[in-house]
Amino acid sequence: MNNHSSISEFVLLEFSATWELQILHFLLFLVLYLAGVLGNLLIISAVAFDHHLHTPMYFFLMNLAIQDLGSVSAIIPKSMANSVMNSRHISFSGCVAQVFFFVFFVGSDFFLLTVMAYDRYVAICNPLQYEIVMNKQACIQMVAAVWITGLIYGALHTGGTFVVPFCSNIVYQFYCEIPHLLNLSCSDSYLVEVFVLVMSAVIELGCFVFIIITYVLIFSTVLKIPSVQGRQKAFSTCLPHLIVFSIFIFTGWFAYLSPPSKTPSLLDLALTVIYTFVPPLMNPVIYSMRNKEIKTALAKLLITVCSSIERSFASFT
Repeated sequence: MNNHSSISEFVLLEFSATWELQILHFLLFLVLYLAGVLGNLLIISAVAFDHHLHTPMYFFLMNLAIQDLGSVSAIIPKSMANSVMNSRHISFSGCVAQVFFFVFFVGSDFFLLTVMAYDRYVAICNPLQYEIVMNKQACIQMVAAVWITGLIYGALHTGGTFVVPFCSNIVYQFYCEIPHLLNLSCSDSYLVEVFVLVMSAVIELGCFVFIIITYVLIFSTVLKIPSVQGRQKAFSTCLPHLIVFSIFIFTGWFAYLSPPSKTPSLLDLALTVIYTFVPPLMNPVIYSMRNKEIKTALAKLLITVCSSIERSFASFT
């Protein structure tokens, strides 16, 4: 194939040529996907329907859940469908859409986590100024900036990836991942996207350093809290967040900045599964399922839904 205009579809990596293992892959991805979707939908519902949770922290949390939901939905359903249909194909436009939406949601997720770290810093280190600094208008502006930056981020990476001519359509990954697509290029045009990737890594490193510094200041403040329970509560929230965030950023950097192999790599596949599944699965657990206010809101929502179902059933009978 001489150029990208002659490519109408790409061939993705299959987990196994054996039908039984393909079904196993489908079931595993289905369980993980449904867990991620359910956890994030519960957060969105709880925050949206409970006015007690209409605060900056939960506003950011709801947007994080939307981004996590979007990132897994951009790539996982297609992989599951291919396993069930015993197919490896994705259309050219479908591949473009995967790259754009995945980078858009993951980039927005990353920038929002930076904003959330700042929110926690103000809440813990400068509590008297919290309502002034994190007012409603400021929060809306921050979230709008996060989504717009993610949109630009996704558009730049998508444009830089698909402007290159492709000499092959075989992608050694279970979805259209940028490094593996660049590996198919047959010109030096791919260097544009490499430059964008490096610049993105520099920006992300700056955000990562900012988050680390922020949490160091938070920890130093928390250690001054006389209550042992207060310190344990703060540490139990901050430490898991830092661990998941670190896994996410380091596996993502390794996958996107290391030279992709010319053949299928088990390490590439494992790292991809980690940074696509771990954050959407763990963020609801870290930020919500261990949070009493979220649990209370979910219980109220469940009671309301059950009551509505009972009334609907009674009206039919």
